[in-house]
Amino acid sequence: MNRFYSLNHSSIDFHFKQTPRDFVVEELPLYEFSGEGEHLVLFIRKKSLSTLELVSMIAKHLGIKNKEIGYAGLKDKHAMTKQYISIMKKYEDKMDEFSHDGVKILEKHYHNNKIRTGHLKGNRFFIKLKKVNPTSAQKIDEALKNISKFGMPNFFGFQRFGNDGDNHIQGEKIAKGEKKERNPKIKKLLINSYQSHLFNLWLSRRLEINTLIQNFKPQELESLLNMPYNELESMKAQKHPFKLINGDIMEHYPKGRLFDFDGSTEDCERFNERGISPTGMLCGKKVNVSSGSAGVIEKDFDDDINADGARRYAWVFAEGVEGRFKQEEAQYELNFTLPKGSYATVLIEELAKRKIND
Repeated sequence: MNRFYSLNHSSIDFHFKQTPRDFVVEELPLYEFSGEGEHLVLFIRKKSLSTLELVSMIAKHLGIKNKEIGYAGLKDKHAMTKQYISIMKKYEDKMDEFSHDGVKILEKHYHNNKIRTGHLKGNRFFIKLKKVNPTSAQKIDEALKNISKFGMPNFFGFQRFGNDGDNHIQGEKIAKGEKKERNPKIKKLLINSYQSHLFNLWLSRRLEINTLIQNFKPQELESLLNMPYNELESMKAQKHPFKLINGDIMEHYPKGRLFDFDGSTEDCERFNERGISPTGMLCGKKVNVSSGSAGVIEKDFDDDINADGARRYAWVFAEGVEGRFKQEEAQYELNFTLPKGSYATVLIEELAKRKIND
């Protein structure tokens, strides 16, 4: 897909490759561990291994099923990652015998419950960009300031769509009953890819509308966007670069209840202060649908499929954004924290204003 970007600068030249040396991820737990209970929580550093590969190795070593091991999220294979997993406490002695060149156990904790998917606050990233010249470094500095101040679009990253980037094509066929997939995990993965594809298309359209609002007068956009003049005027007046539209479904941030945006200036200010954020639709059954002008736009990216739908934040806020240019090495190092479900590679693409996986 041809994607719109949220930042106004021109494309920045740099080299980025996802390797354990240049891409480090640390999982931030959702809660403190109790220090007691029947579950052993391990904080593990792994290199060049996916989470599922790690789980499979440990399960084989312990002689248990993969599903007996808990984890909060799937971490990248082509990276150095630190994440929490849980096993039953009774396997602690056997786990002490586990050894692998790409795996190191950093911490141990006891807890009352098994770690489950989604039980994380977010992830802290360290990323190194290479072949960066001083001019590009200045542009990266300014872009990071913008992201730190306003946040970023919450696109699904290229990893969501498979090595060839076309998982969503098969997912659409499966979701509409045009093709069968017997493996339930693969079926879910492919259908999720299709839902993510439509979400990304919708979000790109919203960024395109933002650009039009910023660069043209409301009277010039009435017929082009087929929206009332007074609504366009109020969008133009919004301080945030992501323009809220009447009927958007908002969610309290970083988690909370959903509600409809009715154009209130109070809600615009709450968005500016990171108390709420707009959501986009992952199409399917049992999903809340936008209304008003927002609903008209969203309808173009909806589809009737045999899967449950959901809402996803359209806009998220990076925390602790830091950047350092090392001129002698022509490298730029950056650190930042993103909420769970958000992709560091999307932030890198926002900086580059181009695809980084070609």
